[in-house]
Amino acid sequence: MSIQLLDNLMRIGELKAEPPSQNELSGLIRSGLRRLDDAERAELSLESRFDLAYNSTYALASAALRFHGYRSESRYLVFQCLQHTVNLPQEQWRVLDQAHRKRNLAEYEGEMDVDEQLVASLVRIAREVAIRVEGLVKS
Repeated sequence: MSIQLLDNLMRIGELKAEPPSQNELSGLIRSGLRRLDDAERAELSLESRFDLAYNSTYALASAALRFHGYRSESRYLVFQCLQHTVNLPQEQWRVLDQAHRKRNLAEYEGEMDVDEQLVASLVRIAREVAIRVEGLVKS
């Protein structure tokens, strides 16, 4: 993990340094895991499952960033930092990048264009992030 990169992002104002709070970490992880469980419910619409998986990943990624003592107001940057906070492989980051773009289209232009494969990939990545974040907190 490259904490130095996170320090550099803080120096240029992209991240804010803030000591982690155990209550906040616990809340973010709990929220992420609940949403992830719901994202796997086949009876929900594909769009709802996408939204739940995306927001689950965001909560867990935020927890990883907070664990290291940083905060960001940019969802995109929170996802990008996963490479440095939990050593997430680049190919998984690319899926999060795609999901982020699709989420923005849905939020800002009302165009929801997701498929089962993307949602399944997002759920798998969220589970992997959850495992890595829980490993951070336990160490």
